[in-house]
Formats: sequence, C-alpha cells, structure tokens
Amino acid sequence: MNIMMIGDICGRPGRNTAAHYIPILKQEYNLDLIIANGENSAGGVGITGKVLEELLTMGIDIITTGNHVWDKKEIFNFIDEENSLIRPANYPLDTPGKGYYIRSIKNRKVAVINLLGRVFMPPVDCPFRAVNQILTEIKDLCEIIIIDFHAEATSEKAALGWYLDGKVSCVAGTHTHIQTADERILPQGTAYISDLGMVGPYNSILGVDREPVIQKFLTGLPTKFNVSMDDHTLFCGIVLQIDDHSNKVSQIIRIQRQLKN
Repeated sequence: MNIMMIGDICGRPGRNTAAHYIPILKQEYNLDLIIANGENSAGGVGITGKVLEELLTMGIDIITTGNHVWDKKEIFNFIDEENSLIRPANYPLDTPGKGYYIRSIKNRKVAVINLLGRVFMPPVDCPFRAVNQILTEIKDLCEIIIIDFHAEATSEKAALGWYLDGKVSCVAGTHTHIQTADERILPQGTAYISDLGMVGPYNSILGVDREPVIQKFLTGLPTKFNVSMDDHTLFCGIVLQIDDHSNKVSQIIRIQRQLKN
C-alpha cells in the first residue's frame, strides 16, 4: 500500500499546485490513499465548504487541519457531517467535528489522527494523553495508524515521534510550512518527519507576501498578511510505502517539486 501525505495547502496557488501534481504522483507512486493538511487552503487561513469540495474532487481522501481550523466560521455548518475532514483530537471533548477518521483500503483499516501541539500554540489538551486515549479505542480496529501532528516546535514533534515509536505507522509534522530533511524510520518501525512542508508560493514567506512580513519584523506593528500570488510554486509531502504482509512502513520518501507557470 502506498500513502501520500501532503503539507499545508496555502490558498489558491496551493490548491492549483496540488491539482497539478496529485494525478502525476498518483500514477508515479501507485497511490492508494492521499492525506493533506487543508487548514490554510481558503485564502491562507481556514477552509470553506467550496474549498473542501475542491480538495476532495482533486483526489484528496482525508483532510487534516490545525490551529486555523475555525478561522472560516462557516466550517461549523459542515464539519460534523463531513467524515473526510478532521480537526485536532486534543480540542475539548465537546468541540464540533472529529479528531480521527478510519477508512478501509484494500481490506485493511487505516486510521488518520490529527493532533495539535502546545508549544507556542493556542491552549489545548495534552496531545500525548489524547492520542493514548484514541489508541486504546482503535488499536485493535486498524492495521495502519497515521498521525498529522500540527505543531510549532520540532522538539515537541520529535518527542511525540519517539513516544509513539512502534505504536503507530507514521508521525508527520505540519504547520511550519518548511519541509525538513529528517525523514526516517525509527527503531521500532514508526516513520517520522518533523514537517511535511507546504504546497504554495515559492518566492514567499510561508506562503504569504514577503514585504508585509519583513515590515512586521522591522516595526513590530500589526500587519495584514495575504497569500502570495507568485506563479512559481512548491509542492511538498511524503510517500509511505507499506508492506502488504507486515503492515509496517518499508520506506518513507520525501517529495519536493517546483512548478513554474
């Protein structure tokens, strides 16, 4: 089984780039499941119903989110009904939406769990304890368990990876929009990468126009950030190759492609 995880999709440039590369990579790697982080997919923050439909139509099977999940208020109209869209599982128990999703593929069950970090992030429940509770519920129901850990600090991401080594198939970080080159399979068999990177404008700062970000650092004043419309874009993610007999990850392949229109 081959599973692709795509980094944070940033605005329309990110959506267009994802739509371009998904069919190419699906054929190249014979993909069975595609997971993408969509919390920046609508105008750079949040996700709308229209954008959700667009992402699903282009071939993405499961959409994870993060700290910007609630930024488009219309999400409350559909998050409880759309199984393919999940939010971090360590929000309080009565929060709308679901923190994980289980999907059947090739007679096997794949669980995707979304978690939010706590270092330099909004206050949420402990991701370590939250994932423990979920694993207690689903460990006997799934052959493959994949985690999108939406977190700022690489130390927190690495800690979760080591904590879950041998308990889940993969721990992949999102949120920083900068792809890391530390992909590996940990000693007990869990694939790990600190950050998948982003899908969005290449000549930008984390997907947004450069100058306002620079001015904010220079002046310290509030600044409005807009998604860069640069036509040179980046596609980042990983492909997990999973052995059909052991259900363990046999290889983690880091993907970074550039598109110039």
